[in-house]
Amino acid sequence: MNARLGLLHAVLPATVDLNTRVPPGHPSARNLGTERMGSGTIVDPAGTILTVNYVVNGAEAITVTLSDGKEYPGRLTAQDFDTGLALVAIDAVDLPFLRPAEAVTIGQPAFMVASSGQQSRRVSDGGITSLEGYDGQWEYLLERSIRVSAFNPGFGGGTLADSHGRLMGVVSLNLNEIGKFTLAIPVDYYLRDADELKRFGRVRSRPPRPWLGLYPQALGGHVIVTGVTPSGPAEKSGLEQGDIILTVEGREVQTRPQLYREVWKKRAGDDITFHVIRGDSSLDVRVASRDRWDFNQSSPPGGKADN
Repeated sequence: MNARLGLLHAVLPATVDLNTRVPPGHPSARNLGTERMGSGTIVDPAGTILTVNYVVNGAEAITVTLSDGKEYPGRLTAQDFDTGLALVAIDAVDLPFLRPAEAVTIGQPAFMVASSGQQSRRVSDGGITSLEGYDGQWEYLLERSIRVSAFNPGFGGGTLADSHGRLMGVVSLNLNEIGKFTLAIPVDYYLRDADELKRFGRVRSRPPRPWLGLYPQALGGHVIVTGVTPSGPAEKSGLEQGDIILTVEGREVQTRPQLYREVWKKRAGDDITFHVIRGDSSLDVRVASRDRWDFNQSSPPGGKADN
């Protein structure tokens, strides 16, 4: 491993293990389960921990284990469904923490530290291969991401650090089987909204995006609905798996980012009209959108995960 031993000893104390328990009725439990293991990074000495939202979404109990084995009950204090980040707090003081990196550039060396269970940590190192955007099928789009040429060594939410031991991002998805990279969410997204996340638990200055509860996939110049969230807006309004979306509010869409950007021109709660092909016919489907935050504060029966 290329990362120096002294550097690792400086970073490791700021990493944590997260064990999350989620009630079975929460919308995220169906896909993500009711017990989740994750990683996190302490970002201030008062016990604020930065992680990925899918690890803690819906948490009724969180156990945080520091690298020295000390355990604390954690509280989910903030969620940002747009970026996929979340904050957990513990009651502690004078904790070791990581400062943010000043810059991230392509070709820059980086290393990941992730929990593999309570006190156990695993490390891998590589380089930054891309800073391009990323779109996911759960109505998720990052205009800028960090792609690393290394395998995520542990649970999601881990630390991506530079050669000075500063935090570059939060490790989100291991995509080595698909794209030969690990995806991290840049720490800049947290820094941009840190004050609001800590004060309100969410970003209030940014209008909530309309959420539909669909899983789109681009294929052959078309966007196809591959699934819908039970009890979500798309299902309730009549969008179905297999529908081919041609337009959103009269504007043609051929890719997933195009679809998301057209939808997000509206506000949460607005009706949005889709022109779709279903079988041998075409039709308009008007979907009454929702705020994803509101949906995930409730526990509808048979709910499906939303990250």
